[in-house]
Amino acid sequence: MPSIINSDNGVASGSAGLKQSADTTGNLVIQSSGNTVVTFDTSLNSNYLGAINTTTTMSATGNITGGNVLTGGLISVTGNVTGGNVLTAGLISATGNITGGNVKGMTPPTVTVYTSGSGTYTTPTGAKFLYVKMVGAGGGGAGGNVGSGGNSGGNTTFGTSLLTCVGGGGGIAANSGLVGTGGSATIGAGASGLAVAGGQGTAGTGQGVTLNGYLASGPGGNSALGGGAGGQENQPGAAGAANTGGGGAGGGSGQNVPNVSGGGGAGGYIDAIIASPAASYSYAVGVGGTGGTAGTNAFAGGTGGSGVIYITAYF
Repeated sequence: MPSIINSDNGVASGSAGLKQSADTTGNLVIQSSGNTVVTFDTSLNSNYLGAINTTTTMSATGNITGGNVLTGGLISVTGNVTGGNVLTAGLISATGNITGGNVKGMTPPTVTVYTSGSGTYTTPTGAKFLYVKMVGAGGGGAGGNVGSGGNSGGNTTFGTSLLTCVGGGGGIAANSGLVGTGGSATIGAGASGLAVAGGQGTAGTGQGVTLNGYLASGPGGNSALGGGAGGQENQPGAAGAANTGGGGAGGGSGQNVPNVSGGGGAGGYIDAIIASPAASYSYAVGVGGTGGTAGTNAFAGGTGGSGVIYITAYF
């Protein structure tokens, strides 16, 4: 027999007031006019015969059991959660079982990141919408001292013609006056959001005179995630930062070389919502464009930064 605390209105018993009885089991029963409302045992379990209703966090190291378990906050239990209905506006976290006629809670989002390669993304069961961020790869920098131009970065795609981030253009050799173009970005039907072109790489130039010193090469363009490589003197062009789509820098040149190689352009960027996701999507992550080969007394251009895809599924 457990200890009992009973708040009695006196209708049935004939005497009103707070009544209690004690025993040595360590278990406790709370009653209202002789009707049990909740029991507590020495294993830290609680058993509610009516509804459990709170607007804040519900936490227990044992079990939570009730006719209805309702809360506007977090349900956090190391045991079981059992009720006719288990409903919360927050998270349900339990190491045991969660059982109810209706069990509804906020499922935390799942994040998938692709930093390279291609394949198929499978939409998690129950996902209501997808939030996708992605960038195309950066172009490679041109080779120093009128070397060859850099190569364009690869495209990053999600779905068939749904989301496309074009890779940045390769850096242009000295004396051309042209820039490494930034990649474009397009959002197809079925998604909505922001599409931003990548930044241009700095143009290659020719000074026309021989200088007693060194000239820094053209920096790579920045994407919406940054990552463009800085210009170099007397050394190979630096690579764009991995998984940013930043352009590679032009290759540096030796002393007294008057020509400056151009940097690669950055990849396009997308920030989009897919409101009604399909069961799966093909994807591909762009590879950074390789740098151009060096001219005389100079160095090769830097590789562009690779693309990336971030996918967050919300439930």
